[in-house]
Parts: sequence; structure tokens; C-alpha cells
Amino acid sequence: MNWQVYIKSYQSYLKIERGLSKNTIDNYSFDIQRLCDYLEMNNISVSPIVISEELLQGFVYEIAKQVNARSQARIISGLKSFFSYLIFEDLRKDNPLELIESPRIGRKLPDTLSTNEIDALIAAVDLSSAEGERNRTILETLYSCGLRVSELVGLKISDLFLEEGFIKITGKGNKQRFVPISSHTQKYINLYRSTVRNHAAIQKGHEDTLFLNRRGRQLTRAMIFTIIKDLALKINLNKRISPHTFRHSYATHLLENGADLRSIQLLLGHESITTTEIYVHLDRSHLTQIMNKFHPRK
Repeated sequence: MNWQVYIKSYQSYLKIERGLSKNTIDNYSFDIQRLCDYLEMNNISVSPIVISEELLQGFVYEIAKQVNARSQARIISGLKSFFSYLIFEDLRKDNPLELIESPRIGRKLPDTLSTNEIDALIAAVDLSSAEGERNRTILETLYSCGLRVSELVGLKISDLFLEEGFIKITGKGNKQRFVPISSHTQKYINLYRSTVRNHAAIQKGHEDTLFLNRRGRQLTRAMIFTIIKDLALKINLNKRISPHTFRHSYATHLLENGADLRSIQLLLGHESITTTEIYVHLDRSHLTQIMNKFHPRK
């Protein structure tokens, strides 16, 4: 049995048993493929069942020359998960990465946008085209609901409960949550649907997809990145931003305006509040305001 057979079995486990998304499974698989490429390049023929800690240490040492500490830690974590799966299936008795330490990395504070910067990006959308009306609605939805890019492109018309003021989101691991949506954003969704989407030549299988490309199919994640990057260049925004920047900004602005972490955790769909704390950073001035407002000895 070769590596690809084990990898395929592992992918099925991640999908069926753990309910992970395709993107997450692809990332796990890519980490294992890196190891396979290293073994092949060095003419090493060994099964994952018997590969030693020494061989894996050599791989980690080589990877450390090629990627930063954060990527290195992710690769080690992904491989540990793979070998833990082999133990779970009684194919190994030990995890050869158990004693291999990941590099220490600090918690990276996410980039955020001010409300003025968000307004400027949205105002820069060219509304003379059908794509412009769609793109404005996309940005409004990203910021209004704090969505991951995968959640945005996968959003269905049947997920919209606008009369109730909510949309249903399918997040990581196919976990679903209901997120409030403002009347402001509802207005743009309704406008996009009535003036743009209703006139599109929708491809079979995409009848329920909310945001469509020119060919009447679901937008790709890469297309959302491109839309935002082009708008940032257009307004000379000196920041490296992505769709996730809108999610960080959503959470940060909620916190700065008085929302509690537990509520933000539920809105973002985080399983652990620790994750929310990483996403939602506070500057010192805001902490000072909180202390002065709420501490009895202010």
C-alpha cells in the first residue's frame, strides 16, 4: 500500500468522520504531499506505517529553510494529525512527530479596516456595470455579516430569511448558524437580485446560488480576492487586505462598540472563544476606555 492510498483513506476520514470542508481537507493533504515529494526527491522508499522520527526530523529541518515559522508549525500540525489517524486505525502504534516541537510563533494580530476605509472601498465600486452592483452587495454582505469568503460564495437564496432579519450560514465542518443581517444590507441584496441576478443566464445547478459570475455560475473564492485587491489599488489603500479583513473588521468594530466576546463568538461561528480572542484584537486606548468606564476605582 503506497502513500496515496493512505492519503485517500485519510481524506475520507476527514470528510465523513470529522465533517471538514474541502478546503481544509486539501490543506491537510498538501502538507502530506510535501513530505511525499521530499522522500521522492531524496530517493527514500518508506511506508507511512514505518517511517521513523529521524526521517521526519530531516524533512522538518529542510522545510524550515523554505517556509516561515507559522507555515512550518502548520505543516507539523497537519502531519501529526495524519499519523494520529494511522494510530486510530491501528496501523501504527506511535506518532513519529510526537517529540518534534513546532517553532514558537506569536499570535498574529489581524489587519483591520476603519469604517472610513470600508466606506471608501465600497464607494469605489463602478456601478455602471452589472458586476458593480453585485460587487457592492458582496462587500456590504461581507462586512455586515462577518462572513468567511467560503461562506459568502456558498450563500444560497434559500438561506435568506430577510423578513426575519437573518441569513443561514454553513460554516466550517458544515456547521450552521443564523446571523443577523441589517436592513441596509438587505436593501442591496434585494436590489442586486431584482436588477442584475434576475436577468442572468443561470447555469444548471446554480439556480439557488446568490452571487453569480458572468457565466451564471457560483463565484470562486479567488474572484472575491481579486475584486477586493483591485478596489484597494483604486483608492491607494496602503494595506494588504483580503475578504477575511472584512471579517476581522466586523468583529473588532462590534467589540469596540460594546459587544461581548461570547456574542461575537456566536456570530463568527467559532467553536472556541480562544479563536475569537485571536481574531478580535484591542488597542491600548480602547482598553483604557473600558477600564475608565467600568472599574469602580476609576
